[in-house]
Amino acid sequence: MKKVALLLAVVLGASCVFAGGSKEAKATDGRPVIRLITDATGIDDKSFNAAAWRGILSYYGDTWENQKGRGDKYEVVTCQTQDMYVPVLKQVSDESPDLIVVTGFTFADALAEVSDQYPDQKYMIVDVDWVSKPNVMQFIFTEEQGSFLVGAVAALQAKEDKIANPKFGFIGGIPGVTITKFEVGYIQGLKSIIPDAEVVDYYANDWGKPELAKTQAKTWFDNGVYAIYSAAGGTGNGTIAQAKEYRMGGKNVWAIGVDSDQYADGIYEGKKSAVLTSMIKRVESASVYALKAVEAGTFKAGVVSLALKDDGVGISTANPDLSPAVVKKVEELKADIISGKIKVIGTYKDALAAGKVPAGLGAKDN
Repeated sequence: MKKVALLLAVVLGASCVFAGGSKEAKATDGRPVIRLITDATGIDDKSFNAAAWRGILSYYGDTWENQKGRGDKYEVVTCQTQDMYVPVLKQVSDESPDLIVVTGFTFADALAEVSDQYPDQKYMIVDVDWVSKPNVMQFIFTEEQGSFLVGAVAALQAKEDKIANPKFGFIGGIPGVTITKFEVGYIQGLKSIIPDAEVVDYYANDWGKPELAKTQAKTWFDNGVYAIYSAAGGTGNGTIAQAKEYRMGGKNVWAIGVDSDQYADGIYEGKKSAVLTSMIKRVESASVYALKAVEAGTFKAGVVSLALKDDGVGISTANPDLSPAVVKKVEELKADIISGKIKVIGTYKDALAAGKVPAGLGAKDN
């Protein structure tokens, strides 16, 4: 117990969570107080956690460069290991902020346990729809729809570049229901343009090891893979790093970003970026949605789904090397998905049965 308490104190202290050491987290102007709890990759993952943090900042009228309300209205706690999820959740819940946010399905079990112990505390979780507790608001996204679009972008750009028999790669973090939606949507998008496109996949089983993705990306690029889409948190940054190295050397390969627009992370010369496009999951929309509900007194437990039609997902067109013809075609595909003309399947089982994806993938539906 002493070791746990000491480690918790170190984690919370390093994260500068409880400014002033007050027993209860309350803002000075009466606005809601929020605490964001992340995994080890933190808010600097340039991906999922960063998006959640941006939503919090925007709600309070702050920016990444000017976080005026930090320590008063909002703060972040980074858990270095998964065994810290429960004790950190309990510690933050003891502070009684108006809302506690956790990011990702790896927090689901911990949240289910702790939320029962603090029935008056409001919680929000993203990428989960099975924590059915009366004080938990859950957000899910149609990642398969946004991933379909970036898959189509990659295939269309390969055709524009006149790549013969292009290959494509997918790198996942920890396999599960959510990451499966990314992979199968991506493959459906690829095959909507190039029906016989060859696809390879790899799961790092970690969200914070970019070296694993970098090594795999190098191997694939060396073997003719044209573009790699990573849905792996901080691990995916290794894909971008390898693509940057190769594009600087004149090799025509691409990384595809995820969750946030990672165009800037891929810049290697002027405005040239190794990130062709990104599947943007607007986690920030979930943060803002929940905070508005808390402030208005309309917070309600249950599942909120944010789809392409809700602007919950989308893609980036920031890269100037992205062909205008590709952008135009993808806008047409987007309209067809929203209208229902194109139906994107979000599970491996169903996509496989429909002949939309190949057998032998690392994707899992549970």
